[in-house]
Amino acid sequence: MYTRPVALTACAIALFVTASSSTSLAQTRKATDSLAGAWQGKVQFTTGAFATTKDLEFMYAFHAGGTMTESSNYDGAPPAPPAYGVWRKVAPRKYEAKYRFFQPKAVASAEELIKGGGWAPDGYGILSQKITLSADGNSFDSKLSLKLFSKDGKAIDGGGEATASGKRIRF
Repeated sequence: MYTRPVALTACAIALFVTASSSTSLAQTRKATDSLAGAWQGKVQFTTGAFATTKDLEFMYAFHAGGTMTESSNYDGAPPAPPAYGVWRKVAPRKYEAKYRFFQPKAVASAEELIKGGGWAPDGYGILSQKITLSADGNSFDSKLSLKLFSKDGKAIDGGGEATASGKRIRF
């Protein structure tokens, strides 16, 4: 007679324990030592072709699973697609990212642009970034290294070193 109520009570307790552990697991996942999310940052090259650019900004999306997308406020000058890459955690609050972008060919005149049918590809760049996340997880500081390559994959001049900082984008 009492077996059914006891079994129902046991099931209810099991469901409660499962729900409670899921809630605490979800809260654990909100830890401040995660780079995943959207960020806005400032970048200052100290060497190379971009060292004279004083207002460079990056928008980053560090996706769960280790891929990323980056776009800059200069992606439209000349038009260029965003950069795509990967990131990983290397130590507590320490990350590395490596991402690539395509470079369009520079043109001397509007006529050359029109004759060429638009912006032709002219190589690519590889950015390597070492990131240190703040203790609260809402900002970072980093060092960047840029290497540039021709469209046939040969290293070319113009790369450089930079520092960057970023702030997490939140609602």
